[in-house]
Amino acid sequence: MTDTAQAMPDVQGSRDARNVPIDRVGVKNVRYPITLYCPRTSGQRHTVATIDMYVALPHHQKGTHMSRFLEVLNTHHDALRSDQITTVCRDIKDKLEADHAHLRMEFPYFIDKEAPVTGQPGKLDIEVVFECESNATDDFVMTLRVPATSLCPCSKEISDYGAHNQRCVMEASVRIAPGQNLWIEELFTIVEHAASTQVFSVLKRPDEKWVTERAYENPKFVEDIVRDLAVALDADDRITWYRINSENFESIHSHNAYAEIIKDKRQG
Repeated sequence: MTDTAQAMPDVQGSRDARNVPIDRVGVKNVRYPITLYCPRTSGQRHTVATIDMYVALPHHQKGTHMSRFLEVLNTHHDALRSDQITTVCRDIKDKLEADHAHLRMEFPYFIDKEAPVTGQPGKLDIEVVFECESNATDDFVMTLRVPATSLCPCSKEISDYGAHNQRCVMEASVRIAPGQNLWIEELFTIVEHAASTQVFSVLKRPDEKWVTERAYENPKFVEDIVRDLAVALDADDRITWYRINSENFESIHSHNAYAEIIKDKRQG
């Protein structure tokens, strides 16, 4: 350490007399390139994440050392895996000498999808969130927001021809059992199959016909979507807790339809 560094006062580390602890303090909306590694395919995906990093500040300490958050991030930005996010959060806690750390990463993720009939290649973008808490124990939640199509059963039943359909966005947040892995692509597949049909980035006319007819043959209310998704998540022993919802952007109403289920499978 240089003489200049030694002479500089540590204002953040000084004592504070107000006796007020802070639940979360840190840096927010950090845009940072990350590389995600999936051992199942031995492949890497590059994206840009918006990152929030916080620690709890005790009542006696005036401030936290903001630069240390980025120092931790710089050591972990390459080849991140979802099962390593807790390690990053734990390192934040240790680096900041805190009792409690919080890490949130939100990023676009592109899924390779072929059109259902012609096989035309395309990429479907979804939103992914990794959120972690490190305290006496570690907690990790993965969230996916997945677009799909829903078709109204009531409209199909009462109409002489046709039925109104709409885009929907399904959101699934899950906690994973210790020692288990659940990759983004796996959860994505479970979620999108709960809707009336999937959406694709590239569709030729034979594909459009398939998607239209598939939705008509598989009508679902927003309640049906979340219930079918709950059944699928209940059947996966890797998942211990989930919060799921679907928001259907109605095509014949000025409002949206919404349904949500929260379940902790550990409570039986």
